[in-house]
Amino acid sequence: FVFATLVVGSIVNFALMYLLAPTAAAAAGGVASQSLLVRVLSEEFLVKWGAPGGNMFQPGFPLNKRLLNFVYKGTIFAIIGMMAGTVGTSISNGLLYARQKFDPTYVSANEPPSVLGNAACWSLHMGVSSNLRYQLLGGTDVVLMKVMPLGVFRVYSAVIRGLNNIVGGMSFVTIARMFGVQKSGSASTPVLQES
Repeated sequence: FVFATLVVGSIVNFALMYLLAPTAAAAAGGVASQSLLVRVLSEEFLVKWGAPGGNMFQPGFPLNKRLLNFVYKGTIFAIIGMMAGTVGTSISNGLLYARQKFDPTYVSANEPPSVLGNAACWSLHMGVSSNLRYQLLGGTDVVLMKVMPLGVFRVYSAVIRGLNNIVGGMSFVTIARMFGVQKSGSASTPVLQES
């Protein structure tokens, strides 16, 4: 399961960076020259609908437009999570299957996760947890950039994003356990003892 999570997490990170980052550069080329995918991933539709384009905490927007941003971005994140979860879990399960074929004595400590179940957990995680953390970090950045010296802000940004990755990992594991996608090979959970 850990391997599947790492594979899917890597695909999600790549997908978010590849699909969302180029939209700013593509926006300069004009709407007519952009593919529908680029247009959907850009801020074009949000701006047309009068909603904030970046994060929901940008100043000057009413609550309903902020919520529209949250739902729109959450939907995009959820779709990316579902696609990456499907591809990544399929790859991971395929590699486990291949290992078992090449080494019949190999027994996995955990059963391979369900492709659809794992992908659905990634979709939920990305659409809700990742989206909420993205929105909060974006809103906090705008405020703190104005009051922190640049060097201090850069250190803060690196630390908070590292912590965000940890929280995101814990969030996914919590969702996966809630829905029974992550199952341990042993019935007992190890207990940490204080020294």
